[in-house]
Amino acid sequence: MAHLNEKSGLEVTDDLKGNSLSEIERSGIDSPAEYDQLPDPDVGKSEEEREKLDKALVWKIDLWLVPWLSLLYLLSFLDRTNIGNARVAHMERDINMTGRDYNDALTIFFISYAGAEPVTNILLKRYTPRVFFTAIIFLWGMIMTLMGCVENQAGLLACRWFLGLTEAGLFPGVNYYLSCWYKRSELGFRAALFFSAAALAGSFGGLLAAALAKMDGIGGYEGWRWIFIIEGLLTVFVGIFCWWMVNDFPDTARFLTPEEKLRTLRRLRADNQSSTEVKFNKKYVWAALKDWKTWSYAVCYMGCLCPLYSFSLFLPTILLGMGYQGTRAQLMSVPPYAVAALMTIFVGWFADRTKWRGYSNMVVSFTGCVGFAMLLATTNVHVQYAGTFLGAMGIYPTVANTLSWASNNVEGVYKRGVMVGCVVGWGNMNGIVSSNIYMSQEKPKYITGHATVLAFLVVCLLGGTIFTHVMLRRENALRRAGKRDYLIEGKTEEEINELGDMRPDFIYTL
Repeated sequence: MAHLNEKSGLEVTDDLKGNSLSEIERSGIDSPAEYDQLPDPDVGKSEEEREKLDKALVWKIDLWLVPWLSLLYLLSFLDRTNIGNARVAHMERDINMTGRDYNDALTIFFISYAGAEPVTNILLKRYTPRVFFTAIIFLWGMIMTLMGCVENQAGLLACRWFLGLTEAGLFPGVNYYLSCWYKRSELGFRAALFFSAAALAGSFGGLLAAALAKMDGIGGYEGWRWIFIIEGLLTVFVGIFCWWMVNDFPDTARFLTPEEKLRTLRRLRADNQSSTEVKFNKKYVWAALKDWKTWSYAVCYMGCLCPLYSFSLFLPTILLGMGYQGTRAQLMSVPPYAVAALMTIFVGWFADRTKWRGYSNMVVSFTGCVGFAMLLATTNVHVQYAGTFLGAMGIYPTVANTLSWASNNVEGVYKRGVMVGCVVGWGNMNGIVSSNIYMSQEKPKYITGHATVLAFLVVCLLGGTIFTHVMLRRENALRRAGKRDYLIEGKTEEEINELGDMRPDFIYTL
């Protein structure tokens, strides 16, 4: 008899005819092997009927998870990058910022953000997604609102520090969370839909900032303050509803019937995804830290994140350097983000269909290299603006695709959670680099900034992707040739299951 979380409400009988279910023992799933004991709620159904039920199940999960999680990330990215829009609206002048004060305000966010990320997925598992996501979203919304009331650089730095601390858990948390609901072949497209919200945040942020900046003088507040206050209050409002909108894991999902919970758990097991209820053991942490893939993906991801934050934080500044001013500079930032959002969704769909995640990264990152080479090579405004489109198209899709690739190639919820946390945390450390490479004295060419981003794209993203792809292809060949079978000699079934992605029959996604 299978054992499920006591909140699941799943019921099972020895006689599953007609899909009748009796109560399952409620002591939690103790090992991945216990998934094999999960009863089949669709006994007697044809393959066509099963496929139809499976599609309906995935669609139901999509409707509940993806739109809401995308909204949360849109608000997250909007709140961390709207400081660039506030700069255009004269924030620096109004609170007496000078020299490198703006860069310092960007840097301090990434110190707390990247420092907290590696442990956030462990906290998510301990306190459940519902509690974790609701808490961090409400808190960062409050901090964002208070940022509109700062009077000096010290206040701005304090708010940015705590904003980074509270936002740290969302992105790695959601990527891990999605991997607990979807098969490996389904994860990339959902992650792409989720991450496309970052590009949409750029478009939406530019439009919203252009409107809010016109509130200058209302209530005695400057326009840039209203950008922070209104967007912060919007996040608080959404955070309140998060408690009802977020479900924890498939076996406790309130929107799934008992039969649908069983189908979800069984399809994850069939895809070599381990139970969401496997108990924590520090061996999973060490397994992730010792795995070369963790650090290979971390290099790829730093090649995504330095360009990503450079682009999102400094695009308004780059546009100012091109000669655009005020509201027009805000609005000119919208089209590149819109194109990037569409490209992100397309690449996610394509990589899921073909399982060519590495190849997709190579092509897309090369596009980004061309874009930043255009920004670096000329002062022609039209060529530079075209370069921002290619740059955005070459950056945003690789973020979701790289994390999906990493999640595809690790088995076990805790090892996966730690790996994703390390990859994302290391990648976000490079936000510190992004915060300090665009210097006002280099206007309008920003040679240091564009050259640094181009180097990250070529060496870390493109080069790291090629290295990872080659190594995984080699390992797959060795496994198919039986040269890794010695790893399971003399082991019990449970010990073999505990090997996770080190098992000889686990074939990596390329």
